[in-house]
Amino acid sequence: MQAPEEKLGSFYLGAEYDLSTGQRLEKPVHYDARDLTTHAVCVGMTGSGKTGLCIGLLEEAAIDRVPVILIDPKGDMTNLLLQFPDLLPDDFLPWINEDDARRKDKTIGELAASTAELWKNGLAEWGISPERISRLPEAVDYTIYTPGSDSGIPVSILGSLAAPRLDFEEHAETIRERISGTVSALLGLAGIKADPARSREAILLAGIFEYFWKQQQDLDLAALITCIQTPPMRQVGVFDVNTFYPEKERFELAIAFNNLIAAPSFQSWLTGDPLDIDRMLYTTEGKPRHSIFYLAHLPESERMFFVTLLLENVLTWTRAQSGTSSLRALLYFDEVFGYLPPVAEPSSKRPLLTLLKQARAFGLGCVLVTQNPVDLDYKGLTNTGTWFIGKLQAERDKQRVLEGLKSAIAEAGGSEGSVDYDSIISRLGNRVFLMHNVHDDRPVVFQTRWAMSFLSGPLTRPQIRKLMAPRKVAAEPVPFPPAKAASRVAEKIPEHLPVHAETDLPFGFTAIPPGLDPSMKQVFVPIGIDGRTAIELYNKQTGKVLPAVAAQRLVYEPAIIGSASVMFSERKRGIIENRRLLLVCNPAGSGAASWEKSEALEIEEESLTDKAQEPDALFAQLPENASTAKKIASFGQPLADWIYYHARLRLSVHPDTGLFRKTGESERNFAIRLQQAAREARDREVDALEKKIEAQLERLSEKIRKEERDLAKDEAEHQSRKASELAGLGETVLGFFLGRKSTRGIGSAISRRRMTANAKADIEESRESLELLEEEQEKINAEMKAIVRDITMKWEHPEAQIVIEELAPRRSDVALHFVALGWLPFWKVALCETNSTETIALPAYRAETRA
Repeated sequence: MQAPEEKLGSFYLGAEYDLSTGQRLEKPVHYDARDLTTHAVCVGMTGSGKTGLCIGLLEEAAIDRVPVILIDPKGDMTNLLLQFPDLLPDDFLPWINEDDARRKDKTIGELAASTAELWKNGLAEWGISPERISRLPEAVDYTIYTPGSDSGIPVSILGSLAAPRLDFEEHAETIRERISGTVSALLGLAGIKADPARSREAILLAGIFEYFWKQQQDLDLAALITCIQTPPMRQVGVFDVNTFYPEKERFELAIAFNNLIAAPSFQSWLTGDPLDIDRMLYTTEGKPRHSIFYLAHLPESERMFFVTLLLENVLTWTRAQSGTSSLRALLYFDEVFGYLPPVAEPSSKRPLLTLLKQARAFGLGCVLVTQNPVDLDYKGLTNTGTWFIGKLQAERDKQRVLEGLKSAIAEAGGSEGSVDYDSIISRLGNRVFLMHNVHDDRPVVFQTRWAMSFLSGPLTRPQIRKLMAPRKVAAEPVPFPPAKAASRVAEKIPEHLPVHAETDLPFGFTAIPPGLDPSMKQVFVPIGIDGRTAIELYNKQTGKVLPAVAAQRLVYEPAIIGSASVMFSERKRGIIENRRLLLVCNPAGSGAASWEKSEALEIEEESLTDKAQEPDALFAQLPENASTAKKIASFGQPLADWIYYHARLRLSVHPDTGLFRKTGESERNFAIRLQQAAREARDREVDALEKKIEAQLERLSEKIRKEERDLAKDEAEHQSRKASELAGLGETVLGFFLGRKSTRGIGSAISRRRMTANAKADIEESRESLELLEEEQEKINAEMKAIVRDITMKWEHPEAQIVIEELAPRRSDVALHFVALGWLPFWKVALCETNSTETIALPAYRAETRA
């Protein structure tokens, strides 16, 4: 099969399949990514090929840079990390199962070689090149999380007990739903079966959570245990808390949770990456991430506990997003059996049903997979837009799936028409699926393409540890400066630095501040760091190692401090931003006031004081141009002028979308927002292109069909004329031999010959017209491919098109508040050299070295 054309926002899943002949057709199946916003369900027995189908779908999502949260109870989805673009036997060797090699009477090396060849041929058969495999790790970051284990990247659950960053009054129902789910999960983990609406345990815990979350206060398990013993609220309903739940019985509940966190095996739940959905979907650089939550090692109670917490966090994240019709992210659940049952109400069911009902409006698609179609709540799946149905084992499985499919069709306002779903499902084989998509005109039977990832089966924890080892090393903090240098610095800085005696004053300093005119405003900048910290920072920032310190003392040096505000506004972008500036400049000398070398003070203006913090500090002499109130006031207008000419609001702008990075928005968050906007703009352009081109192609196809009909008619006419001509010619020749000489027969023969020639000319004309139409069709297709390439280049890397724009203030937007004599604190440090003593001034008001 030839490599299918790459289509924007379209997932290449396989090729259409003819059930009557049992043959694959050369018609690639492309699935519109936006259709996943109405969710999908995939059912099929073990060996039906659903893992290959779903891994293929997730690979396409990766190429389209769609982030994914994967819940993997069995461990199959970890195969997504087994990507070998070179397709060498050595790449496959570490992941070959020894038992498989033994059963096939091969060595591991031989099986690795044959597997590599199998994968190479399989990918080539489906038109998939090694370059396409290489695009997977380039497009997304793959991470395997192992809750309750350090085999992969561990996950800390403490953040899941933190208060949601939502206003309680506005989102009370949402927060209470999350409280209910969290409480159910915690009780299940502790082995306590409790009705969330009626049991004392659930009601008490829910009350504790609501008490703290209303006040935006976080909880952890230790605090929760304390609150169980001593609840923060006095009443539960109309009863006193001790009447509702006696203290002795509450102590038993507290013991149950205490035993839980005291268990050594539970400590791995408290360390690792926080359960932050935004962080799970994107790296710190804003690169999309496929986060695989491997749960195969957990007992059932812990699986349910974690899945519930994860779904509750996904639901909270989803509700914080803006609405979109494009696919923003995916939630993939590899085996939903037991988490969405038809009758029972496990803690995972409510958030999962809520996501199925509400997530589509925010661009989150849910994909649910199961090999147990009987134990599934199909009422919750009635609004699922896409159904992938594979080979089923039992008749009751088929009947349950048909029941759910028919309900989904009815919910979407469709009808079964003449499609015999029962017959189709009964004839499905391995890797052959029925796809019913409410967005398409008809169901499609297709064979899944070859997976780009090596399907080795569920990975073990040692294998996951091996896969994630480079990630763990990369995540380890690198000490700076190096450990050896750091130890030398520590040896040379005494715990308590000695201080000069008051009589030993450096040149140019006095023990009392200079006398000032009462009209002069003076302010003291607060001390930010001690002398020891100042020396350590100096060593880090300069890469030097200072000699031993003999003494240190706090000194104040004079400066001019100016306070002003500047407003930046632009109506078109809705920008209104007021910035408060606190600047300091060195007034040394007697020249004109200049703010060219000023620096910003990163402190609050309210922290300035009118007296020194350190009573034993020394004071430098005032320079000539800062000795009177009038001279200090002369710095005011130059400050306003300097701000007007130099203060700029720098905007990172993407011209095509009009998006810009907002003040306080991280580069990562802007990149994520830009990627989503680019995907939405791309989808709009694709829709417009398809609408335009499809109309042209449909008109052209109709002309081609008409011309083909005319050609067929002309060919039939030509054949008829030829037969008539031959018959007439035979009659004329026979008459000649029989002695019947007639000019009429000759004339008729000539006439028939002329009509045959005309019929042939009509055929040539129809063929020429058909060729012209087909050439026009090829030209339109070529133009369409060129436009698609342009759209791809335009939106694939929107961050590359970011430009920097500067917004300048108007003169009236600059407001001067005050200029004053300021005192900057420094640590005057005396260093012990071999033959002399050197001094150095280190800032005490900021964590960087003064030039």
